[in-house]
Amino acid sequence: MTTEEIYVKILPIVQTYLPEDVSGDEINRESDLTGELNINSAHLVDIVLDVEDEFNIEFANEDMENLRTLNDAIAIIHKKL
Repeated sequence: MTTEEIYVKILPIVQTYLPEDVSGDEINRESDLTGELNINSAHLVDIVLDVEDEFNIEFANEDMENLRTLNDAIAIIHKKL
């Protein structure tokens, strides 16, 4: 699976957890999940759980610590597939 295919699959997952004041149109690969997109830590865990289900992978604690942007998530997923 290419990084573009991963991005297309992860985008709607992230959009589900965006707060009302953030538009889904603002998301790009460099978007900071907790800073720029204002996703709280509880929703970040929900995103990880949804991603794990979608791609049939598991995020390690180290992966969670390195998860800042969509590119980070894509790289982790790509490495695990």
